[in-house]
Amino acid sequence: MIGVVSLFAVVLLSLLITRVATVALVLTGMSKQAARFQARSAFTGVGFTTSEAESVVDHPVRRRIVMALMLLGSVGTASVVASLLLSFVGLRGRGTELEQVAVIVGGMALLLAVLHTPSADRWLTGVLQRLLRRFTRLDARDYAGLLHLSGQWMIGEVRIREEDWVANRALREMDLPGEGVLVLGIQRRTGKWIGAPGPETCMRPGDTAVLYGPRDVLADLDDRRRDHTGEQARGDARARFSRTLQEQQRLDRDA
Repeated sequence: MIGVVSLFAVVLLSLLITRVATVALVLTGMSKQAARFQARSAFTGVGFTTSEAESVVDHPVRRRIVMALMLLGSVGTASVVASLLLSFVGLRGRGTELEQVAVIVGGMALLLAVLHTPSADRWLTGVLQRLLRRFTRLDARDYAGLLHLSGQWMIGEVRIREEDWVANRALREMDLPGEGVLVLGIQRRTGKWIGAPGPETCMRPGDTAVLYGPRDVLADLDDRRRDHTGEQARGDARARFSRTLQEQQRLDRDA
């Protein structure tokens, strides 16, 4: 009987560990389905190689969660095997063995059924989320993945100089969204941070602008000067982005 109780305790603890890891991965920006799959994969040591696994490896917080799961998983597997052996030690007779197996199978089925009911799942997930948010700092989203910062798109800093095309101009006047560029914030030379600046906000020499947009446009803005070449570069960038929007609209209609 001690072996059976030990087995149930180990399995229950294993399920709770994977559930905690799933909720923790969700708090870093993963979908619930992907987080559950990766948590169970790491805990059991299966290790599927997918793009989701790459997103775990490339994210420092997710990587720490999965490393802990791998360590706990190796301990958990050994504990389950030991508990199973202990549950059958000292048994006499085939009937006794069958009864023990029936108790184990029935108990496992009941345990899984209870933990996977919608109400129990919502309650347990809610409790774990509150605990993790209170006692950890796992709400670290994968912003590189969310903003698709690969290939064409990037976030960059542009140091504003006196001769730059953007210097001493209001955002409304420059109309950077027409080139596919969003101004996420401006770091004033005094140290003041302006997040999500309004249309009347000016970029001043000495400021640092944090921009999100196409890689080539951000590079061009960093080199664009206040002369005829700057205006020409602006026109070319707007024309390219207009063609990109038309292509995206066409693909959206065909989808």
